[in-house]
Amino acid sequence: MKRALVTGGGGFVGKVIVRMLTGRGISCRVVGRHRYPEVEAMGAESVPCDIRDFEGLTKCFAGIDTVFHVASLAGIWGRREEYHAVNVTGTVNVLQACRDAAVTSLVYTSTPSVVFDRRDIAGGDESLPYAENFLCHYARTKAEAERLVLAANSQSLRTCAIRPHLVWGPGDPHLVPRLVAKGRARQLKRVGGGGNLVDISYVDNVAHAHLLAADDLAGPGNAAGKAYFISQGEPVRLWDWINGLFARLGIPAVDEAVPFPLAYGAGAVLELLHGALRPSQEPRMTRFLAEQLAKSHYFSIERAKNDIGYVPVVTAAQGLEHLVSWLSEHENTL
Repeated sequence: MKRALVTGGGGFVGKVIVRMLTGRGISCRVVGRHRYPEVEAMGAESVPCDIRDFEGLTKCFAGIDTVFHVASLAGIWGRREEYHAVNVTGTVNVLQACRDAAVTSLVYTSTPSVVFDRRDIAGGDESLPYAENFLCHYARTKAEAERLVLAANSQSLRTCAIRPHLVWGPGDPHLVPRLVAKGRARQLKRVGGGGNLVDISYVDNVAHAHLLAADDLAGPGNAAGKAYFISQGEPVRLWDWINGLFARLGIPAVDEAVPFPLAYGAGAVLELLHGALRPSQEPRMTRFLAEQLAKSHYFSIERAKNDIGYVPVVTAAQGLEHLVSWLSEHENTL
């Protein structure tokens, strides 16, 4: 790996991948919808380009040997057409641009949601089938895109998919800041009994897994055509972890609970109402969110350990210290 390109390199996970690449002295180009001074300060080249613009992408990919396709439209609410355009059509464009530019390795950032089929998952591995009943456009389109990436694996273009679960850490623009804001406003209630176990993934570990996968694709190729669950390797009780974080930040613990059937039913009603009356505004509860907050979903990382040598480089305890420090420093800006 000598010249890498990161789609979505200005985002949460993408920036850490860029930091690690430039730290290894690898030439790095970032493709995103804007220029990103922060990645330029790391020594990377920043090229504004939308992954839905195939002609623009082909110019960006010239001279690149390894692509990290991190860019996607995340979230659990929005128009199906927009999710498909970014996550599926954008991935089709990235794959073709790789072929046209003779890129030899592609690492795709996927999600465990591609296999979440509304049932508890306890230590599941990569033999789990894709879900059949998706409750949000994000999961559905990520599954479609992952299938395309893995099917594109060949002798000339090796591909693999990384499935990190609940990514967190300093710089998080989504998960933790939303939790903290709702916690401070006392707007959070536990869904279900509170005993559900979930995987969490510190952002540096996620980026580390991407680089390990790229190194393997450029070498022995154990990862070629495969998907990998990535996490800390030790699931946590979701609501205990949230309350532990809140305690460090001086936020009252979440002690009120809503039964899962009630939360799920409320999510269904709110989806209908928002779809008809407020399509651009995300409901406070959806069926997918209720499932995620109440069910267990944690996975084995044995395949990643065996194939690409993945082990977390930052423990959950170390990561929590980094996160609390960052949140304290940015308390007035989040």
